[in-house]
Amino acid sequence: MILLAGLKKINLTGWIFIGIALGGLTGWLIGEPALIVAEPLGTMFIRLLRMIIVPLIAASLISGISGIGAGEGLGRLGGKTFLYYMSTSLMAIVVGMVIMNMVAPGFGVHLNLGEAPDTFTASKSVWGAVYELIQSMVPTNLLKAVADGDILPLIFFCILFGIFITRLPEKPRVLLTDIFSAFFQVMMKITHLVISVAPLGIFGLITKVVAETGFDAFGPLLLYFFCILGGLVFHAFITLPLIMKFIGRVSPLKHVRAMGPALLTAFSTASSGATLPLTMERVENSAGVSNKITSFVLPMGATINMDGTALYEAAAVLFIAQTYGIHLGIVQQIIVVITALAASVATAAIPKASLATIPMIMAAIGVPFEGIAIIQVFDRILDMCRTTVNVFSDSCGAVVIARTEGERPLAG
Repeated sequence: MILLAGLKKINLTGWIFIGIALGGLTGWLIGEPALIVAEPLGTMFIRLLRMIIVPLIAASLISGISGIGAGEGLGRLGGKTFLYYMSTSLMAIVVGMVIMNMVAPGFGVHLNLGEAPDTFTASKSVWGAVYELIQSMVPTNLLKAVADGDILPLIFFCILFGIFITRLPEKPRVLLTDIFSAFFQVMMKITHLVISVAPLGIFGLITKVVAETGFDAFGPLLLYFFCILGGLVFHAFITLPLIMKFIGRVSPLKHVRAMGPALLTAFSTASSGATLPLTMERVENSAGVSNKITSFVLPMGATINMDGTALYEAAAVLFIAQTYGIHLGIVQQIIVVITALAASVATAAIPKASLATIPMIMAAIGVPFEGIAIIQVFDRILDMCRTTVNVFSDSCGAVVIARTEGERPLAG
């Protein structure tokens, strides 16, 4: 009874750590015979992730954009907010990718999780590659593109669909907004279900890695961990403070002091959604931003602004590609940037949510999904760090936008 009571107290993160540990132990002690059980578990988990990618992206993007259209919507304040969030997320992605390209912690690591696909190479000019990428976002047949695993056209269509919902007359606009909001809520419940079985799936995938390669693959994970952490630190302590200083013209140090409780809560919960009430309270009462801006910018930020997540997802996919010996050319890396930006928008403000959106980026460039297991070893601490960066960026955005609206936050 005591044992059962203790097991019930273990949260999802604890079970994932247990899955990683048991997977490593099983693969080491039993070896390849364990694959009879482990391989189906890992395969089924990957199939579940694949299953939710398309409906999750569609539900998240359409419901998010159509919801933004309410009130001031996509007008002046909405435009400023969206521009800030997309810009900072893009900066974060670039930081993560630069670090991963410079350090390349994954090359020389072989997971033996399957054959690496034949990726295309970019022999054309950069502008030619960009033009081809933009052109590929508008398919002649959306359903065929989605069936072929081409995610970018789906993102493009969902963004257009969401925008034009906001331009409908009130009755159909409210109806469609409610429908897609309900659709998103259903997809979130399904996503929670898939994430809840992650310990079993990760157990199977880790068992396979260790059974076939031993523990040799885990050494470079420390270097990978510090690459991600270094990128998050750079974005939080260099990029965002510079934006605060030179665009918002406020003291970054004052803002950090004002946001202290919210940042600690974000770190401990690993959920920007759960931290949102405290974030709003600190931005309004301690940073001095008006309720008008706080109530619009911060909920929007908790939904679509995921700087830390964007950096992590792009860098993680590059690392996984490196472990397979896949050299990503300029075209593939541009695709990673665009898809990671969209994936960060589609990521829910809950712990471990990136587990459902990283496969979207992997699918866009043909990186095997099985590699997602290897990055789970340090994922919890990185989840806490990237969530803190997400919340900090949201709060910086509220202050900067307040300044552009004529307010004087942190003036005291």
